Amino acid sequence: MTTLYVSHPAALDHAMPEGHPERADRIRAVERALEDERFAGLVRGLAPKAGPEVPTLVHPVPYVQALIEAAPSEGYVQIDGDTLMSPGTLEAAFRGVGGAVHAVDAVMAGECANAFVAMRPPGHHAERMTAMGFCVFNNAAIAARHAREAHGATRVAIVDWDVHHGNGTQDIFWDDKSVMYASTHEMPLFPGTGAASERGNHDTIVNVPLRAGDDGATFREVFEAGILRRLDAFAPDLVIISAGFDAHHLDPLGHVALTEADFGWATRRLMELAHRHAGGRVVSVLEGGYSLKGLGLSVSAHVDALMGR
Repeated sequence: MTTLYVSHPAALDHAMPEGHPERADRIRAVERALEDERFAGLVRGLAPKAGPEVPTLVHPVPYVQALIEAAPSEGYVQIDGDTLMSPGTLEAAFRGVGGAVHAVDAVMAGECANAFVAMRPPGHHAERMTAMGFCVFNNAAIAARHAREAHGATRVAIVDWDVHHGNGTQDIFWDDKSVMYASTHEMPLFPGTGAASERGNHDTIVNVPLRAGDDGATFREVFEAGILRRLDAFAPDLVIISAGFDAHHLDPLGHVALTEADFGWATRRLMELAHRHAGGRVVSVLEGGYSLKGLGLSVSAHVDALMGR
């Protein structure tokens, strides 16, 4: 089973102030984890830089243009309460988009079985017209829309297990019956959205909230009953994972007690679903995960599962 791993050194150049949790060391932790000899079989590729038209698959042109114009030549520009741009942010963001689109192209063309894209800034909090929660462009949403526009995908599932709800992805696909957005996340927690009653205009939004202290047994139970059953009925022809690992018990920004084994289990269950409905096609994009140890362990378990182990 061939797994494509996509990243780029530009992810390190999205600089944040000292103490900011969404830091370049996150990518270094991922790289260290995947240096282990058991990952020697990964196909490794560099994320191409997307053109400015690509984010407009989900973000209006004025939003993209405003970010381009806001990019600083030095220092930082604050575009949200906790979201900043540095001189390296714009290229990192466009390569994050490019990496997600490249992974979709490779998986849809059958060049690899599945893919994991490790870039930053993350994306799932970015709404159509709003950057927030460390996120600039919504990489998973762009990947889903690209699969539809470029490859004729008719039903795309985005599964988000980040400890924070992906309000941006929900916002983008609220009225799009071709995309099912399914999320487990801690409530109450930033950004405050994600109640089970939030279902979208076509009943294709699936929110299964967790509570502080919930462990792997609870996560697996609700994932099975609340998400996998809905996805089976939806029968997607591509599965995209918003792979945030901040529900790990070591993470400083969440209060859910998952282990890396839980992420491996969830990956395998989604792969089984993808084999039933989508020819095995899975694209995973990195979201959160702020304990460097927890992130490394979780990515290892996730990629192990993608590689069929």
